[in-house]
Amino acid sequence: MKAPNDQNSRVRLDKWLWAARFFKTRSLAKAAIDGGKVHLNGQRVKVSKEISAGDTLQIRQGWDEKVVRIKQLSDQRRGASEAQLLYDETPESVARREKEALDRKSAAGMIERSVHRPTKKQRRQIHNFKGYSS
Repeated sequence: MKAPNDQNSRVRLDKWLWAARFFKTRSLAKAAIDGGKVHLNGQRVKVSKEISAGDTLQIRQGWDEKVVRIKQLSDQRRGASEAQLLYDETPESVARREKEALDRKSAAGMIERSVHRPTKKQRRQIHNFKGYSS
């Protein structure tokens, strides 16, 4: 196991994402990497890619996209306060995420919500409209 402060060592991307608490399990981290939700220095990478301190990651989780710079390496999962010491999120990323969250929150009031579930007929119409085959 590599020490969290060892700057010369290299760690697999999926292990680091798990240790930095971006994903709850390594398999979720692997699925995100394979799905193209994680980019290293602007390029799509494989799960086993070894990262080093100073690399930049773009991580898409749900609606949010975080751009972080790796400060330290670790392949051991620790507490959340220690995990936050492994990376720095860029100020532009924080500002963009906050703005998009505010936009989503303000747009939520414009969406008309149904007070009941669709009937069987309405459900068939929705499926036909979306192109689902039954």
